[in-house]
Amino acid sequence: MARKDPDSIKRIQASVQESLETQERFFAQHLDTLTEAFDEVVRVLRNGGKLLIIGNGGSAADAQHLAAEFVNRYRRDRPPLPAIALTTDTSNLTSIGNDSDFRYVFSRQIEALGRSDDLLLAITTSGNSENVLEGLRQARAMGIRTLALTGGSGGRARELSDFTICVSVSDRTPRIQETLLLVIHLLCEWIEWALFPSLNEPDPGKADERKI
Repeated sequence: MARKDPDSIKRIQASVQESLETQERFFAQHLDTLTEAFDEVVRVLRNGGKLLIIGNGGSAADAQHLAAEFVNRYRRDRPPLPAIALTTDTSNLTSIGNDSDFRYVFSRQIEALGRSDDLLLAITTSGNSENVLEGLRQARAMGIRTLALTGGSGGRARELSDFTICVSVSDRTPRIQETLLLVIHLLCEWIEWALFPSLNEPDPGKADERKI
């Protein structure tokens, strides 16, 4: 067995503590903002709209994650919900990036797939990713409601979004992303509670038996 390095353990403990404190501070300040934004997603889905989701890097992975939770399920077996991660079609992404410019990889897809009763969810830690900003501009031009999940000051994405959930209590990218991942999971719970109240609620004390 490898010898434990006390300094390494302290670094891990410090990062865990920082993450927990970031989340506690964020949720203490922004519960009203969260519920207002979540209710807007519920309204869009109830009215027959869909969720379009964009982001880069780790945020692209979060976009896919959220779309899968909507289309398949989160905790309840229920009808699928319409959500598309615009980060997954490599032919679209590379052709738009090659023939035009990488900053249009999302806006072009929104122009093709978006409708005024949809909602664009943009995940950007900095709030300043050019292709995300172009996506938000395109959505606004088409009358599509927008929700940005971001951090720090919120960047320019804050100005282009109808709703902004901003982890402003930290400027550390990992802490922002960890908090936003919890926001994503809470959104999934909120949606299932709101849209499918008659379905059985999983036992909180029972392990999730899905195959991961």
